[in-house]
Amino acid sequence: MDQPAMTLLDPRDRSARGVAIEGDVTGRAAAAPATLLEESWRDFVFAEVWARPGLPRRARFLVALASAATCGLADTQLDDFVRGALTTEALTLVELREAALHLAVYSGWGNGGRLDRAVTRMSKEKGLAPAEVPPIRPAPWDPEERVAQGHAAFHKVMTFPPGPPSNPYLEGINNFVFGEMWRRPGLDERSRRWITLVGVCESGADIPIRSHIHAAMASGNCQPAEMLEFVLQYGTHAGWPKASRINGVVLDMIGKVENGLPWHG
Repeated sequence: MDQPAMTLLDPRDRSARGVAIEGDVTGRAAAAPATLLEESWRDFVFAEVWARPGLPRRARFLVALASAATCGLADTQLDDFVRGALTTEALTLVELREAALHLAVYSGWGNGGRLDRAVTRMSKEKGLAPAEVPPIRPAPWDPEERVAQGHAAFHKVMTFPPGPPSNPYLEGINNFVFGEMWRRPGLDERSRRWITLVGVCESGADIPIRSHIHAAMASGNCQPAEMLEFVLQYGTHAGWPKASRINGVVLDMIGKVENGLPWHG
C-alpha cells in the first residue's frame, strides 16, 4: 500500500509570519536577526506562540508585559510590548497604568515600577496626553466599610470567603489588595487575572499559585484551554522548568473545577 506523501512546511513561511507578527506585537518594523537567539524569537516566539488562536491577543499582551517586567527581559523588550499594546489598541494608556499598579502588588513595587516607567517612555514616544486615572481613594472612608468591601471583593475574586484580617499582612491584603485595587474600574477583572497569574507563578509560593489558578477558572474569568495556552506564553519568558510546574498545577486545577472541588485537599 502506498504511503501518503508527507506535507513539508517551508521555513521561509514561518519566518515571514514571525516578521509580520513581531511588527504587530512590538509596534515597529522587525529587524533581521543577528544571532541564533534572535532568530528563535522570530521563528518560535512570534511565528508560533503568538500566532496560536487559543489565547486572545489582549491576554497575550498582559502576560508578556507582566513576564517581561519580572523575568529579566531588557527594558527595550518591555518597551516593545507596551508600544505594541498601544499601537494595536489592545490596551489603553489608562489600562496600562492600572496594569502597572496591579503588577506592583503581585510582583513587588520594583517590578511594577519597571512597567510604569516603560508606559511613561512609550506614551512620550507616541505623544500621548497623560492618562486620567482616579486616585487610590479620593474621599474619607469608614474603616469598617473598607474591611467589608475587602471581604466581599476577596470572596468574588477568589471564589471562597476570607478569614479575618488578624495581622498586618492580612490587613494589607484585605484592605488594599481586595478592598481597593481589585475594585478599581480602570482594568477589568479578567485582565487583572493574567497579571496576577504571572505574579504568583513567579513567586514560587504553592498556596497563591494553586488558589489563584483555581479561582481564575472557578470564577469563569479564564477557560481551561486558555489556561493551558497561558502556560506556554508564560514559559517563553520564564523558562520551561518554571512553566512545567505551572502546567501540572493547571491540569490539577482543571480537574478540581470540573468536579466542583476546592483548590486544596
